[in-house]
Amino acid sequence: MSLVFAALAPHPPLLIPSVGKGAIKKVDKTKQALEQLEQDLYIAKPEVIVIISPHGSLFAEAFTINSCTDYETDLRDFGDLTTKLKFKGENALTSHIRQATKEFNLPATMVSEKYIDHGSAVPLFYLTPHLPNVALLPLGFCGLDWKTHLDFGYMLKEKIMDFNKRVAVIASGDLSHALSTDAPAGFNPAGAEFDAKIQELLSSRNTTGLLNLDPTLVQNASECGFRSLLILVGVLRNMDYTYRQYSYEAPFGVGYLTANFII
Repeated sequence: MSLVFAALAPHPPLLIPSVGKGAIKKVDKTKQALEQLEQDLYIAKPEVIVIISPHGSLFAEAFTINSCTDYETDLRDFGDLTTKLKFKGENALTSHIRQATKEFNLPATMVSEKYIDHGSAVPLFYLTPHLPNVALLPLGFCGLDWKTHLDFGYMLKEKIMDFNKRVAVIASGDLSHALSTDAPAGFNPAGAEFDAKIQELLSSRNTTGLLNLDPTLVQNASECGFRSLLILVGVLRNMDYTYRQYSYEAPFGVGYLTANFII
């Protein structure tokens, strides 16, 4: 079939009601944005979701491809023993992507991990309540250069467009973790500059600008979503899409950006 949906989603665990409880009100803009994304995703009717998370198994010099046959969310680290989402795997697309990494000379490591991290669990909690049969393919970025992440995304697009099912790609990631003195990384003025720059470059579809960001700025921003985003932008290379930002907020000194790349 084809690529039918592409989005950027944040993953604060507080968005899970049993974790956030009363504090969930502080991320209400993000919650509403994810609920809008859920409607968009439902209309797109994906059969497979490819999700790129910064919190699964990651390797310095190889992308991660999870080949498990079934998945389950695990939020025990956040005190939640009750929220459980289950998904089947997508072995055929996994195999195609693995073969393509060899053809494109892109390093990849196969893992088989049943439990998926909060970087995947939080967006999926909001995006899949009406997609009980959707299959899942979790991926992870790596420590290689930014251009290689774009190339990995382009390779994904090529395999997705040749695949016989409808596929959605979701990049999970938060922006700066250094936007206030009580932020997880403490305060760094680079944080606000980075978040503003990302929003500007995405709204203008400026891929070259993303690649030319100052590496020191990115490092000092203490982000966790830039490489996920680069893969997504690579997926969208040479495609006609409309960028629509649904929300941005930073109530805890962490930037949460939610956006749909409407195909």
